[in-house]
Amino acid sequence: MEEKIAIQGIKGSFHHQVAREYFGREVPVDECQSFREVVDSLLASRSISAVMAIENSTAGTILPNYALIDENNLQIKGEHYIPIFMNLMALPGQKITDIKKVYSHPMALLQCRSFFNDYPHLELVEDTDTAMVAKRIRQQNLPGVAALASKAAARIYDLEIIKEGIQTMKSNSTRFLVLSSKNATSVVAGANKASLKLVLENRKGSLVSVLNILRDFDLDMTKIQSVPVVNVPWKYAFFIDILFQDEEELRKVIGILSELTEELKVLGIYKNGLL
Repeated sequence: MEEKIAIQGIKGSFHHQVAREYFGREVPVDECQSFREVVDSLLASRSISAVMAIENSTAGTILPNYALIDENNLQIKGEHYIPIFMNLMALPGQKITDIKKVYSHPMALLQCRSFFNDYPHLELVEDTDTAMVAKRIRQQNLPGVAALASKAAARIYDLEIIKEGIQTMKSNSTRFLVLSSKNATSVVAGANKASLKLVLENRKGSLVSVLNILRDFDLDMTKIQSVPVVNVPWKYAFFIDILFQDEEELRKVIGILSELTEELKVLGIYKNGLL
């Protein structure tokens, strides 16, 4: 049986691009319409790994994905960053004045907000996937409809790019996590980054205490994200990413933090994707 990689979207999507780049080959993929389906693919063993977007440099963090990773005990085993170039595409021969509606993933539409401010006649419609829209335009031969997707999607589904690189921030990039359903305890070879979930005690200075420990051990915190704890009003979990150089020292820090928190969970220990 083929060992598939679960992706949100179809071939030609940005998730597909990441799967190809991270695994270094034309990997077979399990195409999923939603991030929930990506998780289900892992849990049902239809795939051995998954690719999931977690944050964009323009649009910010995809908060529900933290909950999916945490609640389903998924393991982060890697990360990958790609520059995101958004392209407006339609059936060959169409001009932007011919277009009435633009369909794409809500994050993609958000990343191109400034461009669309100059074209008020365009109706923006949220859809499940960038490449899926491109495929539908070709299959149903839809004039007056455009997709916002990658150049690969235009090539695969034989569409013409009307405007390329229309994202607001030209240095726009997205961070993707590589996930497994296995609760592996071994550290990835060459690992230097850890993702943790902390639920803090309800007392003054609890977060400061955690940050002081990271400072005392000279660990570089690259991200902190608060997420409400379900069914507990005004209580938050903190998801943090830290860079480390020595695994034994990291284990010491985790031990100390476990004494300072109500809950500590190691979501993954892996290689920093920016190096």
